[in-house]
Amino acid sequence: MLKLVSEMLCVRGGQKMRPFLCAQISGFHTSMPGLAPRSFFGVEDFVDDDNSRPYTYQKGKKSKNPNKHVSFKQRTVAYMEPFTLDVFISKRFVSASITHRVTCKQVAVAGTNSKDIKAVLKSRSDIPACLSVGQILSDRAREADVYTASYTPRDRDKFEGKIRAVVQSLIDNGIDIKVYLD
Repeated sequence: MLKLVSEMLCVRGGQKMRPFLCAQISGFHTSMPGLAPRSFFGVEDFVDDDNSRPYTYQKGKKSKNPNKHVSFKQRTVAYMEPFTLDVFISKRFVSASITHRVTCKQVAVAGTNSKDIKAVLKSRSDIPACLSVGQILSDRAREADVYTASYTPRDRDKFEGKIRAVVQSLIDNGIDIKVYLD
């Protein structure tokens, strides 16, 4: 499709022959083909605004309000209360973990699905199972030198019943839990 077209281009003060690369284009409604300048590799049409990294389209999230003030508490809460409690309860089992917010590492984990707890319990999802998960989690957390944690229930969870039993068991066994209810 590409043609090397030589035309007589007049430059001020003299005549020179300059070859240039053109692509043959034809309009939908016209029967005559035309010539349009084309880039050598065909990449320049897809280059980002700053002429770097063609075919990469990573766009960072832009804040809806770039001038929004972020409070001191919002900036420092992850460092002031570094450990969070996560409780998951399904129809078949109960699991809970304490996670470090900054490094995202799980410090202590306990669940009724593990072999050592499975053998002892009658049911893996009732209130006594939740109490035993809280007790085992508090022992493992104390071994890792964690004595405080914060807990915010998920949107769909209510702070009652089995979740409250896990948190109350942790508090009774020496782990200070701050519960944030919205």
